[in-house]
Amino acid sequence: MSATLAILTIGVVPINAVLPLLTEHIAEDQITHVSLMGNMDPADALEDYTAGPGEDEIRALLNNGEVVKVSRQKVKRDLQSVIEVLDKQGYDVIILMYNDKIEGLKSRNAILLEPQRIIPPLVASIIDGHQVGVLVPMVELLGEQQQKWQALSNEPLYAIANPQDTIGAQLIDAGKTLIDQGADVLMLDCLGFHQAHRDHLQKSLDVPVLLSNVLVARLASELLM
Repeated sequence: MSATLAILTIGVVPINAVLPLLTEHIAEDQITHVSLMGNMDPADALEDYTAGPGEDEIRALLNNGEVVKVSRQKVKRDLQSVIEVLDKQGYDVIILMYNDKIEGLKSRNAILLEPQRIIPPLVASIIDGHQVGVLVPMVELLGEQQQKWQALSNEPLYAIANPQDTIGAQLIDAGKTLIDQGADVLMLDCLGFHQAHRDHLQKSLDVPVLLSNVLVARLASELLM
């Protein structure tokens, strides 16, 4: 029986950017994508997922291009429900394509890959001793990023770059700033960044560039071989 993979997202994520990495080892018709809010009317998404009193907030990209704050608890509840359904359907691997921390998700049989839990120690082992420069899409995420990368031996440097600026000056300028500050490895840590961003940075600045969603996709592809 062929291996099966489910990609689980909260909002809009450019899944097509990672599909070529996955389809090296699994047929595209064996891959399913489920999004909590990506296909919802934005008004309905906000009605269902806006944080109530005492609930924590996380960010999600809606299909109108707006980044909104939603309830971590409500998202976790529905993610767990979807994981249970996918598990019962017999999927071998489930990838949660989201970079913020959502603790306590479980699958009974499928292998559940969570970037927030897997990527920091993986990157730490790859670039041990190097100075990492992390590019993030907005200033508001810097606090979360600083907590996320505590596993690195050297405290990372940070710069802001919009993923929509695929090959523009902003991305290159942010990378140059990090290199000038001492970074010798760059990390693109947002699901909005994809292979074109990495290739453009690496070619323009001649430094290694890691892409978080590619690392997860490659790990998943190894599990599916």
